[in-house]
Amino acid sequence: MTEKVIIKLQNLTRIYRVGVECICALDGINLQLRTNEYVAVMGPSGSGKSTLMNVLGCLDRATSGFYELDGQDTTKLNDAQLARIRNERIGFVFQSFELLGQLNALKNVEVPLIYSRDGWWSRRKRAKSVLERVGLSDRIKHKPNQLSGGEKQRIAIARALICNPSILLADEPTGNLDSKTSDDILGLFDQLHREGQTIILVTHEESVACHAKRIIRMRDGLIHSDLPIEQDPVFHFAAQDRPQEGKV
Repeated sequence: MTEKVIIKLQNLTRIYRVGVECICALDGINLQLRTNEYVAVMGPSGSGKSTLMNVLGCLDRATSGFYELDGQDTTKLNDAQLARIRNERIGFVFQSFELLGQLNALKNVEVPLIYSRDGWWSRRKRAKSVLERVGLSDRIKHKPNQLSGGEKQRIAIARALICNPSILLADEPTGNLDSKTSDDILGLFDQLHREGQTIILVTHEESVACHAKRIIRMRDGLIHSDLPIEQDPVFHFAAQDRPQEGKV
């Protein structure tokens, strides 16, 4: 069965004004993503990848063009409607975790349901369930300062999943983690993708991007390439350089 289009961008631009200067962060982006895709967005500083993530997450508005999320034209929505979409249909995972230090793990995960129209009455049960899903059912009473970096990120992922979002947006989710912990978190993303979650991940690390199934590379506000990972030339060359099993 063909997966449905969940994100559709047409001629999308984002222009910032700095004094008398106009900076074109996104310069006519056309893009389609389907449900259950796992996409990595890559590019150098200033390429537009963070701006693209902010627009996809309804944290920023496009200057012109069209952005449809799950069949809804977001360019016509007001601020309150966009806030509702962010709460109920988009899960965010950030490099710096963004947990509330005064709350324990369970309370941190419950936060999005406080603002949701659906499920607030069962939020404790749902929070416990999603913490179990990310392997932290034994840490529900711990506050962030009592947890490791990997545990904090798992809580952040659980919080992102609590409202059953259409898409999960992850911005450099392993940026503050060591290599072993990063592998564990990326393994969790792999698991979520296998379970049907649509994931869009922004990263500058090829080793992180290789977990995705599709790589979008940006440059100067444009999509420079958009390929399945097995066709991506940078990934292909990196794979060739890796030592083969049993060889030094």
